[in-house]
Amino acid sequence: MTALILAHFVLAAFARPLVRRLGTRAFLVLALPPAATTCWAFTRWDTAASGSSVNWSWAWMPDYGVSVDLRLDALAELMVLLASGVGTLVLLYCASYFSDTTPRLAGFAGNLLAFAGAMLALVLSDDLISLYVFWELTTVFSYLLIGYDSEQRHSRRSALQALTVTTLGGLAMLIGFLIIGQEAGTYRVSAILADPPPATAAVEAAVLLILCGALSKSAVWPFSLWLPNAMAAPTPVSAYLHAAAMVKAGVYLVARLAPAFADVPGWRPVVTVLGAATMLLAGWRALRLHDLKIVLAYGTVSQLGFLTLLAGAGNRDAALAAAVMILGHALFKAPLFLVTGIVDHAAGTRDLRKLSGVGRALPHVCAVAVLAAASMAALPPLLGFAAKESAFEALLHGGTADRWALGAAVAGSALTVAYTARFIWGGFLRKPGVADTPVHRVGPAFLAAPAALALCGLVLGPAVGWTDRLLSAYADAFPAPAHPYHLALWHGWGTALLLSVAAIAGGAVLFAARDRVARLSRRIAWPTADGVFGQLLLGLERLSLQATGFVQRGSLSVYLATTLLVMLAGQLAVLIADRPWQGASAPRLWDVPLQGAVAALTCAAALLCLTVRRRMKAVVLAGLTGYGTALLFVVQGGPDLALTQFCVETVSMIVFVLVLRRMPVHFQESVSTWRRAVRIPVALAAAATLGVVVWVAAAARTAPPAGAAMVEETEHHGLKDVVATILVDLRAWDTMGESAVLAAAAIGVTSLIYLHRRAEGTAAPAEVRGRTAWSVTAEPLTGVPQGDEGAPERGWLAAGATLAPEHRSVVFEVVTRLLFHPILVLSVYLLFCAENMPGGGFVGGLVAGLALITRYLAGGRFELAEAAPLQPGLFTGLGLFVSTGVALLGLTDGTVLHAWTYHGHLPLIGDFAFGTPVLFDCGVYLLVLGVVLDIVRALGAKIDRQIERAAAEKAAARRPGPEPGEATP
Repeated sequence: MTALILAHFVLAAFARPLVRRLGTRAFLVLALPPAATTCWAFTRWDTAASGSSVNWSWAWMPDYGVSVDLRLDALAELMVLLASGVGTLVLLYCASYFSDTTPRLAGFAGNLLAFAGAMLALVLSDDLISLYVFWELTTVFSYLLIGYDSEQRHSRRSALQALTVTTLGGLAMLIGFLIIGQEAGTYRVSAILADPPPATAAVEAAVLLILCGALSKSAVWPFSLWLPNAMAAPTPVSAYLHAAAMVKAGVYLVARLAPAFADVPGWRPVVTVLGAATMLLAGWRALRLHDLKIVLAYGTVSQLGFLTLLAGAGNRDAALAAAVMILGHALFKAPLFLVTGIVDHAAGTRDLRKLSGVGRALPHVCAVAVLAAASMAALPPLLGFAAKESAFEALLHGGTADRWALGAAVAGSALTVAYTARFIWGGFLRKPGVADTPVHRVGPAFLAAPAALALCGLVLGPAVGWTDRLLSAYADAFPAPAHPYHLALWHGWGTALLLSVAAIAGGAVLFAARDRVARLSRRIAWPTADGVFGQLLLGLERLSLQATGFVQRGSLSVYLATTLLVMLAGQLAVLIADRPWQGASAPRLWDVPLQGAVAALTCAAALLCLTVRRRMKAVVLAGLTGYGTALLFVVQGGPDLALTQFCVETVSMIVFVLVLRRMPVHFQESVSTWRRAVRIPVALAAAATLGVVVWVAAAARTAPPAGAAMVEETEHHGLKDVVATILVDLRAWDTMGESAVLAAAAIGVTSLIYLHRRAEGTAAPAEVRGRTAWSVTAEPLTGVPQGDEGAPERGWLAAGATLAPEHRSVVFEVVTRLLFHPILVLSVYLLFCAENMPGGGFVGGLVAGLALITRYLAGGRFELAEAAPLQPGLFTGLGLFVSTGVALLGLTDGTVLHAWTYHGHLPLIGDFAFGTPVLFDCGVYLLVLGVVLDIVRALGAKIDRQIERAAAEKAAARRPGPEPGEATP
């Protein structure tokens, strides 16, 4: 099972080169994973039909009870066959539907196959958490597929609407999953179904939350607005997602949980009322629409309401009817969508008012459409008829609520017959007064997929009994009635058959009076859900603008004061209410007096920041507070933290200085005396409260600290540096997440500066060497004739000559030349000695960044380009890739440290060990180096260009203009 799921995602990752090389024929290759899954599922038919299951489990994090569980039983077998079988045919259909010149085809192909893999994993998941993960993956991929034509506003809006509705429902469902898992004591779906928790208030609330997610996914009212708009997607997406895959996920979840929770109060009213309302409202709406695809979309919504009603009814015969209806719906709705795509492809329109005589021009296409439509209208001897008969029979012998549901089902079936007839009439028959639509012929490969699905519906009608054993294996999870229903095409004359005839007759009457029905439908039409959704979004946007305008006044000091006051009030409230100092040991002022002295100096520097008005002085004082904190680490015995803090403060101060070059010397904000009198007490109170909270918290500890266990674990493996071991092994996932945040922050900062492009060149142009824009105003060297500066000399720096003389320092250049390589060597030493000495990838990357910063300060931006010719994004991406890869490698045994280690011996160096911790640290090293280099290039080199441009403009403005009558140069 896992191999089949992974095959979908792996091949989806290679969709781009496949499409680039094979064109649309790449879909034939991409269809292999779902085809293999279909074959595998057929080999497990007997196992599932006998009531057994195929199970697979992987203990991902056994200490936390987290595992990935897959299970193939009867219901999962049905869904796998539909998701994979229809997915295979849809991918084959895409090879004819698209052309080699279709834009963004590779991304579409990869997303479609990845969606198939996510859907397969969803229906096989036997764990609530993994089910939710794959549930949201289908949401993400459907968003990408619906918004395929992203240049169209309607496509973007439809994709966002589908994402919004289904994601909100999914979040509600996740909360329900967590409650159910806690109440049941397990997240294993099969275990919950075998021993469901008692129907407490928490379980009732959880069931309603889960139904929110299921109904939103299956577009049941009031969540049905997104599915018709999703028809903006290409036809293969509509045929797959909205007939056999995504929208079936909600119905599948209802069917999966119904054996355990159908008797919980609130379950049956929700699924019955909303399912019946959806069936009737969507079917009625389909009678007045003109786009063939939209007619099918509302028909899909109507059928999903019917499926939800049956799946949630909570009895054995209704569950059997729901299962066969799921199968029948996929086999008639998917080919109808595919046929609509063929008509649109051949005629250039889907408007049934403009189509006429298409059936005569495309007889084979018309035959397939009529075959599938007959099944949708529940005409014998097709599968749709057998499924509808079973549904009527199940509801007929139910309770009072089922009788009301039966009336809605019969009315909804009549509407289904009416819009089915309208679809065939509008798409294929001749209309009086409308000229025959010109169409071009389609090849047999184009028609093969819908024809195969429609023929399956025809064959399985008389042979529906062949599926009874499998589908009954699922339905038998409910209590067995006295006379259980079994699937067959003919059950003799009875009430169910009479109801089917009444539904067909009612649908025929509605179709015959289609013009009057359409006028009546428009006259009594309620506000559309899509319009209500748009008004809600507009109201939310206006409310957010008003709220933002009220609280966002543009004053950083007000924002900071608000944050500090909220923190101050919250912490004081906790201190007063809990009184954590009671029963705690008396807090110590310091361990050694030197800590108090360093703390006093640090506080003095922080207090001086309150009154300073020069930006540079404020930066220096703020930096002193950071250096003071580093000294506290030194005194406390934390050299790793101290070294990192020193490097961070140094880089931060340099970055501040680079920014301050383009800012005024003094703070420009005019602060009145009373506002300053308010700010200072707020700052002091917040600092004092935070210090007291940390102090009291350290003294109020009741549990043993976790550090002792980490120290013991580190010593057990023969290592000495506890901090580095924690970062690269015990908390490697945290470090990886923090690294990703660091990379994202750096990209965000630099993107604000590089609005148009990020590359600034890798070397100094030959024409600017020795005479950049900075040197435009510089006078020639004294005593050296212009253009005859003597023989060329070897410079200390690669591009130092690009700076004007007044911006150069020979002493600084010499020192930089002598220290650059030793600093780099030191950074590599800090990287590789981290297991037993202070260091690590983070501090090593900072030290290497400081070496490059030194080159920049000494020689300018061209010197930085010569020192680091590669783009910073390469370092950042490679570092994140390496660290993430090593962290994922550690999943094999739950640890990163000993996933792989190599012990060796080298001359002069001696014995050494090289393992995944070092690789992980190498990724962090590259990441930090790339971030520092990116920021320096952004805040240094980019601002240099601005300064040079301003200097050039200023020099040009000082040049005398041409005399009157003189030609302009």
